[in-house]
Amino acid sequence: MSDAERISEGVSADPSDAVRAEVEREFAGRLARAEMENQAAKAGITLPQGFTDYLDSSRLIREDGNPSAEAIAKVLEPFQTEKEPLFPQLTGAGRSHPDAFQYQGPRVSLDARHRK
Repeated sequence: MSDAERISEGVSADPSDAVRAEVEREFAGRLARAEMENQAAKAGITLPQGFTDYLDSSRLIREDGNPSAEAIAKVLEPFQTEKEPLFPQLTGAGRSHPDAFQYQGPRVSLDARHRK
């Protein structure tokens, strides 16, 4: 097959394009795994040891060969937990709580407390 026939069929005459495509296919899975670990670290998720070894990384890659953020988010979804509030829920704190205005017994002024 001559170079002219390859070009007319859409095949590149440059052999480095074929090598480049093969290298991209080979390392696309590693790139997707690295991107997943990066997103997990940003979200504060600790993945089980060896978790990425059992993944089919071809499902984490878009058709253009780049990692798919949507697919990675679906993989990490079961590991995300709800964050605990920074402060415990304060019962009776403030006027918005329903028990805030309950009767608390007789009140004695400070003046009366200090008089004897």
